[in-house]
Amino acid sequence: MRSELLKHVKRIVIKIGSGVISDDKGLNIERMTGICADVDQLRRRGYEIIIVSSGAVAAGKADLGIVGRPETIPLKQAAAAIGQSRLMRTFKDALRGHGYTVGQILLTRDDLANRRRFLNARNTLMTLIDFGVIPIINENDSVVVDEIRFGDNDNLSAMTTNLAEAHLLVIMSDVNGLYDRNPHLHKDATLIPLVERVDEKVKAIAGDSVTDVGTGGMASKVKAAERATLYGVGVAFLNGFTPGILSQLMDGEEVGTYFLPARNRMNARKHWIAFTKKPRGKLRLDAGAHKALVERGKSLLPSGVATMEGVFERGDAIRLCDLDGTEFARGVTNYSSAELERIKGKKSSEIEAILGYKYNDEIVHRNNMVLNN
Repeated sequence: MRSELLKHVKRIVIKIGSGVISDDKGLNIERMTGICADVDQLRRRGYEIIIVSSGAVAAGKADLGIVGRPETIPLKQAAAAIGQSRLMRTFKDALRGHGYTVGQILLTRDDLANRRRFLNARNTLMTLIDFGVIPIINENDSVVVDEIRFGDNDNLSAMTTNLAEAHLLVIMSDVNGLYDRNPHLHKDATLIPLVERVDEKVKAIAGDSVTDVGTGGMASKVKAAERATLYGVGVAFLNGFTPGILSQLMDGEEVGTYFLPARNRMNARKHWIAFTKKPRGKLRLDAGAHKALVERGKSLLPSGVATMEGVFERGDAIRLCDLDGTEFARGVTNYSSAELERIKGKKSSEIEAILGYKYNDEIVHRNNMVLNN
């Protein structure tokens, strides 16, 4: 069955967690070399590979005398500045032995939230793939701050599936997959081999387990799986400590946990709006507008906006909420907060008279809107 699920796959995003390739002493060269040998086997079989790798902070913190997790952002940034080149050099040396060139791509959320920069990043990534280069992607930890962080590399890897138009996301960690309870705490925990849909039950059993060398626990991995599957991509959770695990997966062996792609795939642009573009504002809509958007598939007109929060510009993402403040959709606004403050509650025919110009009749067009599940 697993072979049937994976037979269409050509391009794979492989996310490697810090806990897999590093510890308090730094990078585990032997394990990185083993994973790269497994990547070589996939490449020889015709698969295109993109690696999203954590480990820069873990690779550099020892030089600063840091034990455990860096306590401040400047310490983390300094450790990343030291460790990122070490991380890349290790990948470069390991993959060069198999005849491959690697290319580094460092990203912040702002790079992907801006549509033009998102497309530029995609063009760079596709060019590297076309030339047979293996891209190594990481968050740009040496400059990133909370406002432009992805949160963790699980989240970044899910966004990368969209960026790369990939067919499969593999998340490698220190456990065999998703269990019905935390296997580190419960010896009788049972592995879940297949997840048909990421629902509240799956999220509830994910739990969380942040370590000294990583930032993403199982809950963040399940969240990443949810995002990737909504883009129509299957997701596999694998144990990165198991030699040859990637080849075992693509051979059709029932290893790890496999998440089925969503039946109703979200197109690339709507996926970008829903998960990559960070919302800057919040609108509360009256009952009529809420019903029109949810039940009748309409666009949002200014007459339906009751109240607004936040400062945003035209082209920013905003949260669309009911009168109680519960978010039910996200969209890209055609008007800034200053403009919307003047036209909210008005008819579309009044926009030009009020502002002196009009971009669109709609505040958010249906094509630039994503309803929550």
